[in-house]
Amino acid sequence: MSKKRNNRTGKPEVERQADYYRLKTDAVNDLVTANEENSPPVSEAELRAYRSGPKFRTAGWVKVVFIKAWFAGAVCYFFFWGLGGLLPTLLDQLVVIGLALGIVTDLLTNPMLRFFERTKGENARWMMVTRKTYSGFFLNIVYAYIVLFLVFTMYNMINIAAHYLTGIANDQVILGVEPVLFGTLYLGFDLLLIQMKHMVSEMLHDAVKK
Repeated sequence: MSKKRNNRTGKPEVERQADYYRLKTDAVNDLVTANEENSPPVSEAELRAYRSGPKFRTAGWVKVVFIKAWFAGAVCYFFFWGLGGLLPTLLDQLVVIGLALGIVTDLLTNPMLRFFERTKGENARWMMVTRKTYSGFFLNIVYAYIVLFLVFTMYNMINIAAHYLTGIANDQVILGVEPVLFGTLYLGFDLLLIQMKHMVSEMLHDAVKK
């Protein structure tokens, strides 16, 4: 009689253990095979509840503006100020600075913008070149030369206007190049061109839909 009772009382326990391990196995399989397609949607409020960090949060666009302006100013400081005495002509300086700006944008600025993304691709709208390939590397260099040309033109226009208003001789530089203003101007033209890119893209998209 005791053996029968033991078998009867032990069977439900074995079944409960089997169900327990089956649930564990299913959970592990779901975790391993999870991706963006088969994962359930999660609200932004729930994501914020599990994010660590200080209560005071900086807006995303503030981080983007600071990073872009800081790296452009750093290039001006290290390459224009640092190598200014070693490069004989202004053209040589502009060639080196444009190359440095493009490389820094591709290898430092854009990766840092991606690092601060809360969702994948969120900060792509702040980049002119979003490719992470060799072609994107060279496009960033070409784009840097375009922005640098606009910044250089703005410096010339400001100095010409200052000479006209003050009567100071043209051979004297009134507004020199320094990192803070250079970074600010570079940021301004960069954002302007990116906004123009989005406007043209929207116009083409609307034209295709019509």
